[in-house]
Amino acid sequence: MYDYTEFDAAFVAERNRQFRAQVERRVAGHLTEDEFKPLRLMNGLYLQLHAYMLRVAIPYGTISSRQMDQLAYIAEKWDKGYGHFTTRQNIQYNWPKLPDVPDMLDALAEVNMHAIQTSGNTIRNVTADHFAGAAADEVADPRPVAELLRQWSTDHPEFQFLPRKFKIAVTGAENDRAVIKAHDIGIQIVERDGEIGYRVVVGGGLGRTPMIGKVLNNFVSQEDLLPYVEAIVSVWNLLGRRDNKYKARIKITVHEHGIDDIRARVDERFKAIRPAFTGIDVELFEDIKAAFAAPAFREDSTAVYETAYKTDPIFRAWADTNLAQHRAPGYAIVQISLKAHGETPGDASADQMRVMADIARKYGHDELRISHEQNVILPHVHKSDLPAIHATLKKHGLATANIGLISDIIACPGMDYCALATARSIPIAQEIANRFDELKLEHEIGDMKIKISGCINACGHHHVGHIGILGLDRAGVENYQVTLGGDGTQDAAIGTRTGPGFSADEIIPAVERIVYAYLELREGPQETFLQAYRRVGMEPFKTALYEKAEAYAAE
Repeated sequence: MYDYTEFDAAFVAERNRQFRAQVERRVAGHLTEDEFKPLRLMNGLYLQLHAYMLRVAIPYGTISSRQMDQLAYIAEKWDKGYGHFTTRQNIQYNWPKLPDVPDMLDALAEVNMHAIQTSGNTIRNVTADHFAGAAADEVADPRPVAELLRQWSTDHPEFQFLPRKFKIAVTGAENDRAVIKAHDIGIQIVERDGEIGYRVVVGGGLGRTPMIGKVLNNFVSQEDLLPYVEAIVSVWNLLGRRDNKYKARIKITVHEHGIDDIRARVDERFKAIRPAFTGIDVELFEDIKAAFAAPAFREDSTAVYETAYKTDPIFRAWADTNLAQHRAPGYAIVQISLKAHGETPGDASADQMRVMADIARKYGHDELRISHEQNVILPHVHKSDLPAIHATLKKHGLATANIGLISDIIACPGMDYCALATARSIPIAQEIANRFDELKLEHEIGDMKIKISGCINACGHHHVGHIGILGLDRAGVENYQVTLGGDGTQDAAIGTRTGPGFSADEIIPAVERIVYAYLELREGPQETFLQAYRRVGMEPFKTALYEKAEAYAAE
């Protein structure tokens, strides 16, 4: 993991000192809320529906046991005993009191963490594949690239007042687990003739106008990556619209100008600024890479694991859904579900955070990851330790065997917390999970990604859900639109709207009808929902959604 230098620590301490003084002025009434707003947003502090919310950066989702312990401490001391892990690999505290926020930031700084640029029209937290450094299909670990971009973008003088927020994601594998095509810039590590380089995608994004990113350059060399990314942001900073915030994102700029025009402008800008990059960034990158060296993997028997897998059906079910293939023999990647049936997706109590930290410290080379799917990952676990890990997780409500299944739902906070939301997300996610747990259909359904957003901003990524649900306000009544066929992988696609929306009482039965239609239509258990949808198209599902609903109502 990357460790703060003296400069990093001094920088964060000074930012916290400045913000403490700003908070004191606000509390004393010397700053109005309008004057305070840009200052708090620069430090990740939002004013939500019921209280302030502090968004803490977890760069590229990587976190140590000590840092997770500190997040638990902060949750207990200054919040309500829990935190909410987000689709941007951050953690949010939903109930801090304003005078306490400077103390929270100082507590974060003690473990090399902060909330800088988790809000505002800046380059936000750089995200990455949550299996980085462990995945069997990886070309190279994307986290050093993400760390290089984090250092470059933090307090970058040219990019503190961009037309709109800007998001970058990096993946090191062909299988895209970082949703790079739904980001302003997506970077994929590739290999060409033995040389490592980068495929760069631009203009992706969800929200009001969802778009899939387009390839800007198929191969950028390591020494050219940082100036090339700077050229992209510079071009957009000049071209991006500031007259209409709904048309300010780079996806609109790319759409209005065309990818060829943007490519020509970026190339021109790149040529102009490239001489200023004298190689210091490449030297820095080599130092950063050293900080992400793989742990010392051990060689040991996996007999304990194999015996548990054969004899314990509960353990076997968990292993089948929650483990992923590791690149080292005898190791596995453990996915800890924060989606126990009926619970709030992405929430973890302080006690659960400590349990996960303890497991990572004892069994996982002291490392955890936060996924954009709002779960926690132990990237490096020897298989012989898996039965003990599972037993500990089970004691603390963390052994739900549902990764990738219908109850592993992504959901934004919705109208329970967010001032922008137009409908609830959390209760809908809870009801769907509970309903299919009652039906005992999860494993029969197989791979199914449901994503729910409580407003058009799409923080729940509903556009790229196999089943996407968007909550809207229709004359004071919550109404839920459904989209089908979305995909956040390397085959990224925006879901298609089925038709009229459903009330809160109707949306769970509507999802049931979609699922039962899939089970009838599929060519066998091996055909996933997404595969079946792509084969048969929308019409059979629309029939199930609307015509069958009318038939039931008439009975």
